[in-house]
Amino acid sequence: MANTVLITGASSGIGKATALYFHQKGWKVVATMRTPEKEEELTALDHVLVEKLDVTDVDSINSAVNAGIKAFGRVDALVNNAGYGAYGPLEAFPRENIVRQFNTNVIGLLDVTRAILPHFRKQKSGTVVNISSVGGKMTFPLGALYHGTKFAVEGISEALNYELERIGCKVKIVEPGAIATDFGGRSFDFQNDETIAEYQEIIGQLMKSFETVFSSPSEPIVVARVIYEAVTDGSNRLRYAAGEDAVELLDSRKKLDDESFIGGIKAQFGL
Repeated sequence: MANTVLITGASSGIGKATALYFHQKGWKVVATMRTPEKEEELTALDHVLVEKLDVTDVDSINSAVNAGIKAFGRVDALVNNAGYGAYGPLEAFPRENIVRQFNTNVIGLLDVTRAILPHFRKQKSGTVVNISSVGGKMTFPLGALYHGTKFAVEGISEALNYELERIGCKVKIVEPGAIATDFGGRSFDFQNDETIAEYQEIIGQLMKSFETVFSSPSEPIVVARVIYEAVTDGSNRLRYAAGEDAVELLDSRKKLDDESFIGGIKAQFGL
C-alpha cells in the first residue's frame, strides 16, 4: 500500500515541488493551500487530494487533515512548509503584522502538528518534517521577526523529537538556504518607516546587498529531494541542510564564535 504525505503551503515553491516529487515517487499526496480553487496541475493528478488549509484557521486545518485520512486511509508524513518572511526594523512593524508572522510560522505549525498527532499515535508511526531555514540557526540584518520564528521552529522540533519518539514517530528539520521561490514577492512582508532616519542606511545596504548575497539560489526541487530523504531514510537524524549555500553557511556558523560570524555578516552586507 502506498504511503501518504500531507503538505502545507503546496500552491507554489517548495511545497508544490515537494508534492510533485512525492507523487513521482509513488506516494499519495494531500496537497493543502489557502486557495485550492486556483490550483490546476496538482488537481489533475491521480492519488493527489487538493484541500483548503489556512494554518491560521484551526477549522480548516482539522477539515483538511480529516479529509486526507478519509480519502487515503492514513497519513504517514506531515510536511509543515507554509510560511513567509517579515523583514524590516522592529519599530516599523504594526503589532498585527508581528502577530501574523508568529501565527503563520509558529502557531500554525503547532496547530497542524497537533491535528495530525492523534492519528500518528493511533497508528504508532509517522514523520513530522518542519521546514526551518539557515535563518533558524543564524540571522541576517532586519530579520528579528522572521528569524525569531525559525529559531522557534528549531527549538520546537528538537523538543518534540523526545516526546514523539514515545508514540513511534520521528521529527525532522529541513534547513534550506536561498531558494528560487516567491519569498521576495507575496511571501515577503517588508516594513519601513522612512521618518526614522537612523535605520535608513542599514535598510539601503540590505536591499542593495540581498541580490548579490543570494545571487545563486537553488531550485525548489533541491529542497523537495531533501525532504523526501528525511522522510524515507529510516534514520534518527534530526537536521538536514538543503542547498550548497545552506551547507556552507551552517558549517561556518558551527565553526565561528559569535563575534567572528556576525562580523562576517556585517562585512558581507556592507554594514
